[in-house]
Amino acid sequence: MNYKQSGKQGSFKPSSAAGWKQSAAVRWGLLLLFVLSFYFSLAPTVLPETYDIKQGDVSEKNIVAPRPIEDVKGTLKAQEEAADKIENVYSTVALRSESLIVQIFDRIEQLNQDDQVTVQNKIDIYRNEIPRKYASYVDNFAKTNTGNGTYSATLMEEMKTVVKEQEYTIPEETFYKIPNLSADEIAEMRDVAQEVVRKLMGDQLREAETARMRVAELVNASSISSRTGREIVQELARFAIMPNKFLDKEATDEAKAQAKQDTPPVVYNEGDVIVQKGETITPEIYELLSDSSLLQDKKNYWPQLGLFMLSALLILGVFSFVDQGRADRKSKYNNAQLLMLWLIYFINMLVIQIIAVLQTDKAFYVGFLAPAALGAMLITLLLDLHLAVVSSVVFALYGSIVLNSGTNQLFDYSYGYVILAMSFAAVFSIHRASQRSTILKAGIMASLFGVLSVLSLFFLKDNLEQTTLIYSTAFAFANGLITAILVIGLMPFFEVTFGILSALKLVELSNPNHPLLRKLLTETPGTYHHSVMVGNLSEAAAEAIGADGLLCRVGSFYHDIGKTKRPNYFIENQSNIENPHDSIDPKLSKSIIIAHARDGVEMLKAYNMPKPIRDIAEQHHGTTSLYYFYHKAKKQAEEQGREVNFTLDDFRYPGPKAQSKEAAIVGIADSVEAAVRSLRNPTVDQIDSLIQKIIKSRLDDNQLNECDLTMKELEQIAQSLKESVIGIFHSRIEYPEEDKSKERLA
Repeated sequence: MNYKQSGKQGSFKPSSAAGWKQSAAVRWGLLLLFVLSFYFSLAPTVLPETYDIKQGDVSEKNIVAPRPIEDVKGTLKAQEEAADKIENVYSTVALRSESLIVQIFDRIEQLNQDDQVTVQNKIDIYRNEIPRKYASYVDNFAKTNTGNGTYSATLMEEMKTVVKEQEYTIPEETFYKIPNLSADEIAEMRDVAQEVVRKLMGDQLREAETARMRVAELVNASSISSRTGREIVQELARFAIMPNKFLDKEATDEAKAQAKQDTPPVVYNEGDVIVQKGETITPEIYELLSDSSLLQDKKNYWPQLGLFMLSALLILGVFSFVDQGRADRKSKYNNAQLLMLWLIYFINMLVIQIIAVLQTDKAFYVGFLAPAALGAMLITLLLDLHLAVVSSVVFALYGSIVLNSGTNQLFDYSYGYVILAMSFAAVFSIHRASQRSTILKAGIMASLFGVLSVLSLFFLKDNLEQTTLIYSTAFAFANGLITAILVIGLMPFFEVTFGILSALKLVELSNPNHPLLRKLLTETPGTYHHSVMVGNLSEAAAEAIGADGLLCRVGSFYHDIGKTKRPNYFIENQSNIENPHDSIDPKLSKSIIIAHARDGVEMLKAYNMPKPIRDIAEQHHGTTSLYYFYHKAKKQAEEQGREVNFTLDDFRYPGPKAQSKEAAIVGIADSVEAAVRSLRNPTVDQIDSLIQKIIKSRLDDNQLNECDLTMKELEQIAQSLKESVIGIFHSRIEYPEEDKSKERLA
């Protein structure tokens, strides 16, 4: 089924002067009230007590640490002492300078075989190149091993500095002897020099001179027979020998830092006496008290600012969600509802604070008795599921602070975890509750999840104290039951005070013994039956698209309550009497018919009926036209030869158009029920065509422009109405011949 909606999209906006419920100033005031409530309720727990005392005074009482307080100066002194005891760390670098020896002898062998170079030039080359090879070897080693991560950059810099500082200076006469070496002598000398360097560099050398003193001994014990060869090998070996153990500044700093880190802080634990009664306040103690913000004249306002920021951020998060809800759900949360939300928050914080007073360090498990899920359950029942989920997180954080049982952190998340588990269990168990007993079931579910969450915490601990475990689980289980009792007791207060239409309230309003429904039944039985039928149709249609089916049902019961004011003017109540509209002017008939919506709203107000019910009664006809009386008036004017000085718009309901899905659904179901009732022996095809026609006419008349029904939802509503109508009027539906033939065959 396809519909085409014509006309411009409309919107219904409340007047800017709609009173305090829509006032921006009141909204800002409520925001500040939320923040201040959080601030002042958390201040005794978070902010430390301060003392009016000065340096040199005698303390009149014990000054006790309200929380773990670190003696910063004492800790720093202990850390410095520990760091000073750490000796410098030296790291060994595998320089492998025998490779330098090989490079030098390879160059000597190459150059000595070159007859084109004079001896003097060879001497000059050796004098310049050999020292350069030393520096080049060191630089290349540092660059290569820094890039691949083998050694740290600081260690390589230290190595380069030390190695170049301890570079050996080859005597000048050695350069004059090298050009005279033969290839065989070079080969023999290379092997000996390489072996000597490798052996001496195998030790850890902070000073290269230590190893260089042993070179002559090893070379003289070698196979080199010529004196000149031994002298050259000794000098080149001394030249290639380098220090290989260096001060590792980075490792030393890390060791010192680790020593500082391993030094336990000097701490006054919570409850420890910092100053004994009668003790003189020394400069050190005064500075400690001042740094700990325990002095009034040295009061630190940063904690106050931090607490205010914490409170503001939590509340801004909630208000941001509320504002998003207003954008998505047409101003669902007005200032009255925000005031109710604040009251719920206040009550929830109050019960947590009461439990915190009963909690002690030894009986920390009393904190599991705090019925923090109370707020989440009330918000679910009175406002919104999603807002309840967000608030559950806020309550969990709040409980983590207030119920903090002596931990060094601001938050004790064990309580927050239990609160969150119980709140979520309660919220999703009580969602769309239709009976008071559902609250008790949700409380039991919260108790079970509370017990499971407490057990999970204890099982994660190494030491499982059986007594503590029993008390903790018992308190967690009692928590859920206490929460359910408090919710049952507080619900009527909120419903009456704020006129809230909860699911539980809706069920109460659907009771046939309600005075208005009894009036509807006794004075307008036809309208009563029609309203019940519309309730069945609209509830099924609403549930098909995820709207509030219970609100549709109860709203349908009351949507035509205004007809009780003039019952005989409505056809469903005209039993064995003439239709009074036959004898009165069509314009008067129009006024009487249209008035039933306004009269219904006034009657509902008189009985303090919730606004959503009144809205359905007021909006279910929208601004639709009374075609019958318009054409009747037009025909009479033509018959009497009078000019038609009116239009179809003069025969429209005043509206407003449906502002919610529920009001639109009730309006469609109202038309469908009345139309189908007028058919004699309707067929399935007739019903389907009639429903499509009614919805299309409302679309063409722009009656659905101000509610957020989509085309897909309208198709689902049409299908649901068709199925419901067939189920309700099955005894009077005449199926097509083809279907009858198939039925006979079956």
